[in-house]
Amino acid sequence: MKDTFIKLLKDVDLNEPILIEALPGIGHVGKLVAEHLIHELQAEKFAELYSPSFPPQVFVDENGIIEPMKNEFYYLKSAGVDQRDYIILVGNTQGLSPEGQYDICGAIIDFIDKLGVKSIYTLGGLGTGQHVEKTKVLGAATTKELTKMLEGYEVKLRSADGGIIGASGLLLGLGMSRGMEGVCLMGETPGYFIDADASKAVLKTLINILKLEVDVAKLEERAEETRKMISKAQQMEQEMSDRMHVTPGDEDLRYIG
Repeated sequence: MKDTFIKLLKDVDLNEPILIEALPGIGHVGKLVAEHLIHELQAEKFAELYSPSFPPQVFVDENGIIEPMKNEFYYLKSAGVDQRDYIILVGNTQGLSPEGQYDICGAIIDFIDKLGVKSIYTLGGLGTGQHVEKTKVLGAATTKELTKMLEGYEVKLRSADGGIIGASGLLLGLGMSRGMEGVCLMGETPGYFIDADASKAVLKTLINILKLEVDVAKLEERAEETRKMISKAQQMEQEMSDRMHVTPGDEDLRYIG
């Protein structure tokens, strides 16, 4: 594989769908939210993205079945009170390098632009490095109108004390050049474990904004499943780093996303 490519599994006819992105990141906050939405709303997969910028490894599940590193696109038709169409982007990895991130996110933007996406919501965690008594949801947006909207949902605006690294930030930045507006929602999390509480806070905010009807209570069950999967992934990363004589964390981006 020399280039990033998207494999279309099913042709879909969508009406200005809203993209919800939640690739792995701090506390896997966004990943839990997106996988919960996919399960609860019965979203269907229609495309997969593969890239040489992903880690050189595969996952092996409890039954010995191999799963490649990939990003996946799911769709929903006429969901929620407003009967909107959605694309949900999830996956088991992000790009390892800045160049890889730009290549992958560029391919994603090209793909969703052709599908008529005008609005993007990216989800992630904001690491605090310490215990969080009550999770706050922080946000940033591409326009003043959207930041005012966020404040109306009691989202604390992220100040100029840091950027948004990885797909959650880059997709918004690249999307602006195509006329796409966007919001990033971040749940406060210590950052060193799978944080279901932060995911619940982000999920509640997201479904309130988008007027989606989703059972929040079952998210904790999904968090336990994700903990097991991430534990395996971290073990694989450690083994690979040991073989390559690289300190874990030096070879990739520590992103919000």
